[in-house]
Amino acid sequence: MSAIRKTGLVCHELYMWHDTGNYAGPMPFGNPVQPDTHAENPETKRRFRNLLEVSGMNDHLTLLKPRSASEEEILRFHTPEHLANVQKISAETGGDAGFFTPAGRGSYEIALLSAGGVLSALEAVVAGEIDNAYALVRPPGHHAIAGEGMGFCIFGNAAIAGFHALDSLGLERIAYVDWDVHHGNGTQSAFYDDPRALTISVHQDNCFPPDSGHVHEVGEGSGAGFNINVPLPPGSGVGAYEAAFDQIVVPALDAFAPQIIIVPSGFDAGAYDPLGRMQMHSDGYRRLTEKLLAAADRHSGGRLLMTHEGGYNSWTVPFFGLAVMEALAGYSTGTEDPFLPLHAGLGGQGLQPHQQVAIDAAKPLLEALA
Repeated sequence: MSAIRKTGLVCHELYMWHDTGNYAGPMPFGNPVQPDTHAENPETKRRFRNLLEVSGMNDHLTLLKPRSASEEEILRFHTPEHLANVQKISAETGGDAGFFTPAGRGSYEIALLSAGGVLSALEAVVAGEIDNAYALVRPPGHHAIAGEGMGFCIFGNAAIAGFHALDSLGLERIAYVDWDVHHGNGTQSAFYDDPRALTISVHQDNCFPPDSGHVHEVGEGSGAGFNINVPLPPGSGVGAYEAAFDQIVVPALDAFAPQIIIVPSGFDAGAYDPLGRMQMHSDGYRRLTEKLLAAADRHSGGRLLMTHEGGYNSWTVPFFGLAVMEALAGYSTGTEDPFLPLHAGLGGQGLQPHQQVAIDAAKPLLEALA
């Protein structure tokens, strides 16, 4: 276990009240699709929060109160038209906030609190009140683009936090490491021409959004070379993720030397997730977190901020999350993950040759940062 650190946690019951409706997973219902529960529902987040409490982890965290983001803060990334659309459908009976992004009555205010919760955590980390933080917020954010929501994400929480860090808090270089199973396209789009932000996404190849997250997407203009995608083949396990971090992510962070690392933290690369086909497990997430903490120690005074994104298996996500929180705080609750033996025993957990080929394809991107 790493050194003891002061770790903040942002969460709020209102996050659980964001209503995504009676979809069938990610799909709108209607004959022949029988109504069911939306994939992005409160249960995984609530169970994550509950395990932190019952394991005793909360006693070793600094609980932070979220605030609502202002319209000005939202508009640093989003268009006025998108903001107005979310306001309208939220004030009425709900509706479509973008591609695969349902919003319910009152979702606008909750989305402001979600983005603002990440800002609260960011401000506490930058001010030195805590060493690092996890924003367990909902709705998620890393797919939202300037003009619309996407992939269950209404506002780009992590992107909005990045602009706040750069424009209001005096930072000059920030880095993103997105380990959600889906490409972090929204955060990429926010800083695609901005050399102040290094955006890295390690994700399942061509999973979501369609035709997104390719190695050749490297940024443009003055931001060329500051966007790195590592699309891993379906079926990649902890061995592939650790290799991607050791060979691409950590060297990129070392070359860029950010003043804070922001992690859009989705747990849908975990084994058994219904919306991904990867094989990460709790100990794997712990080890990736420790690698990021070490990079943060070298470059940003330990400043590391995680913001919750995907993860749709309500049984397993809490244990992935607890492992990350234990690593962040440098404290072990002694709680064993009962799923770990099953996940670790899956075939193909070690780095496979075809996965190394995918990692090798991203290595030339490091030259732009040298």
